[in-house]
Amino acid sequence: MNILDKIIEQKKIEVAERKAKKSIEELKQSEFFGRETLSLKQFLLDEDRTGIIAEFKRKSPSKGMINGTADVVEVTSAYRANGASCLSVLTDEIFFGGSTEDLIKARVNNIPILRKDFIIDEYQIVEAKSMGADVILLIAACLTPEEVKRLAAFAKSLSLEVLLELHDEEELQHICNETEIVGVNNRNLKTFIVDIERSIAMSKKIPADKIKVAESGISSIENINIFKQNGFRGFLIGENFMKEADPSKAFATFVSQLKNQSTRT
Repeated sequence: MNILDKIIEQKKIEVAERKAKKSIEELKQSEFFGRETLSLKQFLLDEDRTGIIAEFKRKSPSKGMINGTADVVEVTSAYRANGASCLSVLTDEIFFGGSTEDLIKARVNNIPILRKDFIIDEYQIVEAKSMGADVILLIAACLTPEEVKRLAAFAKSLSLEVLLELHDEEELQHICNETEIVGVNNRNLKTFIVDIERSIAMSKKIPADKIKVAESGISSIENINIFKQNGFRGFLIGENFMKEADPSKAFATFVSQLKNQSTRT
């Protein structure tokens, strides 16, 4: 059993436990459930923004603890202040050290927030809305095309956008009308090997009307330029900043370099 299989098995148990503790009707009573959501699509298409989806992540199955001391409000606020187009907040606790509370705290920021988790059930989508998320992640590797279509349609009914994540060409069939934003994960979720060239080759087969997002393994301005040249509008980056002692400063420096290069070119 690979790590993705282990995560999904655990997620099934976790979702059942959460359903038993709090009903959908209770989730709908959240102060955030009725808020007007922000559009990731609009933010990514805004030429005045960086296109960076800046992630708050404490640990990962492949790297272990990345940053166990960073403050979610401090870091996400710095991401927003320095030009992030969106925040990605991990809510998986066991494998990534995240929590629902992290996303709720990050909601002080007035830019789109992606709930980064392994969504397998409509209940988790209602949860996402109740904690203040604007976008959910659907991972093709752990869902059938029919499940993606159903879950994406449900998210849309709650005014949430969807980032569909692919990592190999077989998953292109998961793309549907309900998934306007398509991410290509440069890191294979089963082996955790990063291969940017393979991702770029695969991305050329994504329909032209979809907004493309590059995910994982992005560590330089050069990486972003390569992705831009291949039609990507979004760039999900987390570990590159979170591994630093001061993620806020690391992000500000990265964006400054990105803007300086854009000015020169």
